[in-house]
Amino acid sequence: QVQLAESGGGLVQAGGSLRLSCAGSRRTFSTYDMGWFRQAPGKEREFVAASTWSNGRTYYTDSVKGRFTISRDIAKNTVFLQMSSLKPEDTAEYYCAAGLSVVNVRSLGSYNYWGQGTQVTVSS
Repeated sequence: QVQLAESGGGLVQAGGSLRLSCAGSRRTFSTYDMGWFRQAPGKEREFVAASTWSNGRTYYTDSVKGRFTISRDIAKNTVFLQMSSLKPEDTAEYYCAAGLSVVNVRSLGSYNYWGQGTQVTVSS
């Protein structure tokens, strides 16, 4: 069973930065593709960023390109989401997810395991 745990959320002013962390077992980060998703109140969960193990590529939704960076530290068994120039519309619960050989990194259904989420609130 793969277990994931997010941390690092909080309240920040617009223009500020936060770094989210997703800690998991070593096996998770040796073979799994990792994604970050978010869900705002009353909205569906949406793709934010992903990091694929097989080819080392990263993917971002258009609204966060140039502001967010996904990275992984195998030695620390952790995936990070560095968020900068935050906007009020980035306010949401953020979830990390893991899947094997993910075909569509932007699809929720591609991932088998999810963390419990961490809240990010950006004030204007």
